[in-house]
Amino acid sequence: MNDRRGWFITGTDTEIGKTFVACALLHAFRRTGVSALAMKPVAAGFDGHGHNEDVERLLAASSMQPARNLVNPYGFRAAIAPHIAAAEEGRRIELPQIAAALATLLTMADVVLVEGVGGFCVPLGDTRDTADLASLLALPVILVVGMRLGCINHALLTEQAIAARGLPLAGWVANRIDPAMSRFPENLAALQARLPAPLLGVVEHGTTPEHAALALRLPDWPESRASPA
Repeated sequence: MNDRRGWFITGTDTEIGKTFVACALLHAFRRTGVSALAMKPVAAGFDGHGHNEDVERLLAASSMQPARNLVNPYGFRAAIAPHIAAAEEGRRIELPQIAAALATLLTMADVVLVEGVGGFCVPLGDTRDTADLASLLALPVILVVGMRLGCINHALLTEQAIAARGLPLAGWVANRIDPAMSRFPENLAALQARLPAPLLGVVEHGTTPEHAALALRLPDWPESRASPA
């Protein structure tokens, strides 16, 4: 399955639209005739029916509906930091289990997007964080930048953390979470000048993933990808 491709979706913070952008990218891939699905390895905040909003949105935008334990190996009831939620439920997030789920999903679709939880360095246990997960999966990274005051610093620090793990930044998406952001063009230009990866597109506030897909360019498919451990 050497033609199967994957990307890791991370963000400059929590609540900046990673799931929305992941769904838009799924639609963009599918418009080209490519089968695409996404996984949310760790999710916190489930309703009484056992559903998490992010997981449901990713499933709805995917080409197929894999088993939920593959799409979301670790789901926690409380909408809190995952390492705290895991400790409260007496569970441990095992990174190799997530890698195994990804390996299975890569046999099912041409493209698999892996959405992280929160920002790039969110703890997943006493000694593990989301950056460790990204390193284990060894996927190129797509960075979602929540366009608001302070986003330049957040984006540049996140890019440095990604580079420190030896991971390629395949591209970034500017998500206009604050439609009233002052000097948006100037902030966008500053990011374009400083981030060492292409801008994949600008997502306007109040749009839908299907419509946002039309404004996104797809990341370059890497020549090779390290197999998850």
